[in-house]
Amino acid sequence: MRRIAIVGGGQSGLQLALGLQQHGYKVTVVTDRSGEDIAAGRVMSSQCMFHTALEYERELGLNYWEAEGPYVEGMSMSIAGPDGSRPVHWSARLERPAQAIDQRVKYPRWMQEVEDRGGALIIERCDAAGLERLAKEHELVIVASGKGDLKDLFPASPARTMHGQPMRALALTYVKNMTPREEFTAVNFNIVPGVGEYFVFPALTTTGACEIMVFEGLPGGPMDCWGDVRTPQAHLAKSRWILDTFLPWEAARCQDVALTDDNGTLAGRFQPVVREPVARLPSGARVLGMADAVCLNDPITGQGSNNASKAAHAYLHAILERGRESLTDEAWMRATFDRAWTGEGVGAATLWTNALLLPPPPHVLQLFGAANTLGGIASRFVNAFDDPRDFGGWFLDPGGAERFIAEQQAGAAS
Repeated sequence: MRRIAIVGGGQSGLQLALGLQQHGYKVTVVTDRSGEDIAAGRVMSSQCMFHTALEYERELGLNYWEAEGPYVEGMSMSIAGPDGSRPVHWSARLERPAQAIDQRVKYPRWMQEVEDRGGALIIERCDAAGLERLAKEHELVIVASGKGDLKDLFPASPARTMHGQPMRALALTYVKNMTPREEFTAVNFNIVPGVGEYFVFPALTTTGACEIMVFEGLPGGPMDCWGDVRTPQAHLAKSRWILDTFLPWEAARCQDVALTDDNGTLAGRFQPVVREPVARLPSGARVLGMADAVCLNDPITGQGSNNASKAAHAYLHAILERGRESLTDEAWMRATFDRAWTGEGVGAATLWTNALLLPPPPHVLQLFGAANTLGGIASRFVNAFDDPRDFGGWFLDPGGAERFIAEQQAGAAS
């Protein structure tokens, strides 16, 4: 029985561990918080997951909240005008729905499942010395945590890291009693030029159904306003102030909102970074990085948990196909990372996410404006969230955008 250690008890680490266990691997998971600590702690993410990422959970039978959690059926896009108007406003349905499950609900259940299947779950903070011990006892060590000092073992990749500093002041607010959206459930994505972005969508949290509000403020701007917030109620008040000031159509849905719980808020900032996938320990042992440990993206496109699920899927199948061959060969390790980066589209999602952190170029504004009247553009944009590789040929390419708009106009005229 092959022995594999995974440091990090998040989406990618637990999903991979449970997948390996189904194929007879002996798995050790090391994480710095117990399931009880997570369930009773602060929210960690917004984690809206689209169809492909959800399918990878379903393949492993990990979709325990399929019937309980609300679905996200589509997406809307609005751009705010300086007078409080919405010169751009459109929506489209997802071909297959998305879903968001609070990680305080998901991770404790998955952690218990790891133990129930005979895995070792070690609750401790792992450092380089801990990695050395794990490397002596296991055939492969994977670091799947983007927090703490372990990520610094993996050098940043200058070729793949676009931004050298945090690009947004981030905040999450989990609320109940929001007025339901008309038409269909959706991610409501809003751009306030020169200020930042706000999006909101339905989810399942520890207290039941909720809406997750995500604020992305430009550093130094009016939405970069969380530094003096000290209490959960002050956080909620600041959230409502942003909507009242810049997004009145969203504020109208929030007249009766209340926090889901006192831990339903979060604020902070971090630099998006891509790191080399292989680290060498002082002993010479190699460890493999996965998901946030080596590819940390801003949440503006909601790809974090999706990338993590896709990475876990890629790593699982790379390990299974390896058979009895060495799991510490550096070429294989790098090929495994590339399987996620290229084969699963994590790299495409990263490129697109980093592009959205910059002021939108003219062709993107043209696309957003054209989607007001051309439903084919709106639909393609919304459904590319599931597979961001689709964005490369038109959304990220001025010439491709021009051709796509022309095609849609011609189709509408015929």
